[in-house]
Amino acid sequence: MGFGGMFKKLTVFAVMVTIMATSVAAQPKPGCQSHCGNIGIPYPFGTRKGCNIGSDFFINCNTSFNPPKAFLSDTEIEVLNISLDDGHLRVQYDKSIGYDCYDSSGPTSQGSPFFGHRKFSISYSRNKFTAIGCDTIAYFWGFYMLSNYSSGCLTVCNNVSDVINGSCSGIGCCQTAIPRGLQAYFFDFSSSRNHSSVLTFNPCSYVFIVEDGAYTFSTSDLSNLDFNKREYPLILDWTIGNQTCEEAKMDPKNYACKQNSACIDPESGPGYLCKCNHGFQGNPYLSIGCQDINECETLKPCNESGTCHNTLGSYNCSCPEGFEGDGQKNGTGCSPKPRRDNFPILVVALGIGLSIGLLFLIFGVGWLYRILQKRKYIKIKQKLFERNGGLLFQKKTSSNEGRLDKAELFSSKELEIATDQYNENRILGCGGQGMVYKGMLSDGRIVAVKKSKTVNEGYLEQFINEIFILSQIDHRNIVKLLGCCLETEVPLLVYEFIPNGTLSHLIHDENEEYPRSWDIRLRIAAEVASAISYLHSSASIPIYHRDIKSSNILLDEKFRAKVSDFGTSRSISIDQTHLTTQVLGTFGYLDPEYFQSSQFTEKSDVYSFGVVIVELLTGKKAISTFGSQEKRGLVSYFMLSMEENHLLDIVDVEIGKDSQKDEVVAVSQLAKRCLNLDGRYRPTMKEVAMEIERLRTRQGDCIHTHQLKQAEVIARKSIESWDFTSFSTEHYPNCSITSTSESDVHPLML
Repeated sequence: MGFGGMFKKLTVFAVMVTIMATSVAAQPKPGCQSHCGNIGIPYPFGTRKGCNIGSDFFINCNTSFNPPKAFLSDTEIEVLNISLDDGHLRVQYDKSIGYDCYDSSGPTSQGSPFFGHRKFSISYSRNKFTAIGCDTIAYFWGFYMLSNYSSGCLTVCNNVSDVINGSCSGIGCCQTAIPRGLQAYFFDFSSSRNHSSVLTFNPCSYVFIVEDGAYTFSTSDLSNLDFNKREYPLILDWTIGNQTCEEAKMDPKNYACKQNSACIDPESGPGYLCKCNHGFQGNPYLSIGCQDINECETLKPCNESGTCHNTLGSYNCSCPEGFEGDGQKNGTGCSPKPRRDNFPILVVALGIGLSIGLLFLIFGVGWLYRILQKRKYIKIKQKLFERNGGLLFQKKTSSNEGRLDKAELFSSKELEIATDQYNENRILGCGGQGMVYKGMLSDGRIVAVKKSKTVNEGYLEQFINEIFILSQIDHRNIVKLLGCCLETEVPLLVYEFIPNGTLSHLIHDENEEYPRSWDIRLRIAAEVASAISYLHSSASIPIYHRDIKSSNILLDEKFRAKVSDFGTSRSISIDQTHLTTQVLGTFGYLDPEYFQSSQFTEKSDVYSFGVVIVELLTGKKAISTFGSQEKRGLVSYFMLSMEENHLLDIVDVEIGKDSQKDEVVAVSQLAKRCLNLDGRYRPTMKEVAMEIERLRTRQGDCIHTHQLKQAEVIARKSIESWDFTSFSTEHYPNCSITSTSESDVHPLML
């Protein structure tokens, strides 16, 4: 049977099993009510004591409605559908929409309903937090995983013509995701202008959590004063108990999964679900709920001459005596066996065939040898592919992590041609972990090929991690990864070619051709801040760079900044606040708070960026020593100069002009805030990027007076409480990376 026939058979089988499972899965416990109005009530749910697995699974069937309506336990939450396959409840609540209304005198009324259930959580994958309005900041406050949580979104618009029907992207309507395990929530509102500019077409704001896809935004909703009376469906996740499958199986008496079923650990939170095994259908929570599917009757898979035999969980087809084949409709079927009276002819044919075969063997030895050599070469490349992290790459590709389908897999031969067999004249730079070569691909693209020096298996995870991190990033100030090659002796990465070296070269090399004006430095600072802010706040998954420094900032042909080296970077989930890891980083740029606690936060990147700003201001290296009285690092030297009002004495002479004095002082104050020893008082990268951009466009004060005073007080305490010389190169003369535990994990990017 061909692949196409097998695929068609499996498709038909899956459809039939799904239809049959749907028709029988809603089985109640024997002797219990099966429906409430139009809603099926399958066990473990039930409408009276003894019919449900626990009090949380009680369904109150209210017969005062016509038809009757089902409500969850003792709540006013109406049940619209119960799904056994995926553990979902589709419900609705008549007071689920919060509202905040205004007139010309200001707020007039507000409603913030509370919703929650002690056992079932609100599905994070099938619901959306939604807000409607043109001057609305909407929040929801919730409880999940025994902790408090808050989130929200902002909607703005000046005229009803700004709004697009069906679009919920922030103009008139916004949506955002909710966290996993959310069990209860209520809403809150605020308005920047008290709706004063939009009262004519938007007197009220509305907010609700709704099943994804169940609500379509319409411009008429902005002026609808009765919108809060609508009802929209919501999806709840339900599970059995609070144990994992492994824990539940250790208690056979209370284990809910019955015969011919399997236990599943869902992603929604604690507890487990049950599902009938392949080839069975029914309710897995009932003792004899999962019954064998008679595929012979339901699928009729065998052809006319074949005989179908149903087996437990499967089936097979057989051909009658005198026939051969698999007997299936979509297979070879059954055909008569060949007669044996042709034996002499077969012997002659066999002799001729052997003679021809021997002839081919004699003349094909050389050809076979070449084939064997080719296979040997392929095996060697496959071993190298696996050793260089190819299996991990394939795993991430198959799960589509980080959109790895965008990373091109180059062949070793293609890169050898591009780099002229890795000619020494093509070397762009080298470092502790390898070399970077300039190359030109067959399509004319100029690229940078990074070739590692070692194949230590301890670094392979970071190598694949760099591909994973860079594949998620799409920003004009972040170096672009084009692909990789894993079938060589050492792994290779292929990047876009950045021609003008690093920011460190621009600042510290004595090259008169390099532009070092204040405008250039300020623009580079703005571009780097924008890139790091994007990593922290705008990427699909928040990313901590963990090694921000001037030598990791490349400059293109127009001296635009490109942040590089993501070998030590890490992506985090939206609800994480820090990473607890071995300490990695470069002396002079390393956050002291991270060095002490091993907890890396987004503010640790802010500290490293503050050091880069100081380099731009002073033109000095981060790990040099300064001053005649004491040897100090650049940060301590800068902070002391700020404290003693000697800032302009250490500023690079190329930018210390009177016309730029105010801007230099403003940027220095910003750097001072970034370098605060207490991460809580550092600004976020988004705030830093906004302040630098405002300074560049000369729009308003970059830093408010009260913020400057607060930063000065905090910075003064920081200088008094920390010995900056502990980070001086005097103590670590030959180190660029430090670690508090285990062996160092070096970044792959040079």
